Amino acid sequence: MTKTLKDKISDKLVTAFLKNKIISPIPSKFTKKLDEANKFRKLCESKIKDPVIGFKAGGTGIPLMKKLNEKEPFVASVFNKNLIKSGKNVKINKSTLGIELEVCFLIKKSFFTSKGKLNNKNVTKFISHMAPCIEVVGYRQKKKGITSFGDLCSDFGGNIKFLIGQKKKFKKIKIENLKTNITNKKSKQSVNGNTNVVYINPINSLRFILNKIKKDKINLNKNFYVFTGSTVGVVPIIKKGIYFGKIDKLGSVRANII
Repeated sequence: MTKTLKDKISDKLVTAFLKNKIISPIPSKFTKKLDEANKFRKLCESKIKDPVIGFKAGGTGIPLMKKLNEKEPFVASVFNKNLIKSGKNVKINKSTLGIELEVCFLIKKSFFTSKGKLNNKNVTKFISHMAPCIEVVGYRQKKKGITSFGDLCSDFGGNIKFLIGQKKKFKKIKIENLKTNITNKKSKQSVNGNTNVVYINPINSLRFILNKIKKDKINLNKNFYVFTGSTVGVVPIIKKGIYFGKIDKLGSVRANII
């Protein structure tokens, strides 16, 4: 059976994902519109045998949404190969966009058998733990910058690696207004942020992601992570070395960029 162009391109991107390679940019017809990019992402993800360990929200900054004329963020799967321990090495390339500091949640598998739509109040009953997280973002393609959400969404959500700090049992704190900071002493970078820039707040982002998963009828039948979006935007990596992230009341996380 002859493969379509979409199948051939998705095969190339999947190979790049699995082997940490960089390919030529994929045709814009698969990335320009978010709906098409989402379909392409799902096709690529269906070809990966590595276990899915969670989901991420991308494009959670409301100013960026308005700039790119989008109404909501996008969601992408996170695979086991992209999750490493805090402090471990992350190798970057010319297509790496930068580094982000996020709130992540560990969600109970009981979510998959729940009924009805989630809101910001009832969603908290499914949270087991919470933690600070660093996400290194970039492409598997020879391209730079973000011209549309579809650019990132189609390329596995743009996630290169996730590093999670020490997890804490979930308790109701004012997560919507926590100060955050990410620092690299070598480059003298120090970027402040706040959890209130994450699609209103991380709980709202979590609700959005879980409702999307429910709509797509996904069932991992296990506990899983949700990465809610950057509290500091995409911080450019000026110099390699240790990036130290801190979220008030949650703790810290590190990534060694090489």
